[in-house]
Amino acid sequence: MRTMVRLDDQLLAEAKEWAARQGVTLAAVIEQALRETFGRCQEHPPRQPVKLPTWGHGGLRPGVDLDDSASLLDLMERGDDPA
Repeated sequence: MRTMVRLDDQLLAEAKEWAARQGVTLAAVIEQALRETFGRCQEHPPRQPVKLPTWGHGGLRPGVDLDDSASLLDLMERGDDPA
């Protein structure tokens, strides 16, 4: 379909340069930009909480910080069991 739109001169120049670098038409650049914009704006249904299976008892070992991956890795590599 053919239509006419008014674009900022600088934006149009950038879009033309992008199209040339990518080896596509200006129309293809505009179509892709619209698709990406509309895709980000679509409402997604709320996600259900995920229940992860656990084994063992007693929760985390003392001193374990799940937000500190380096110390967690060190603790796992040492393999010491404080229990």
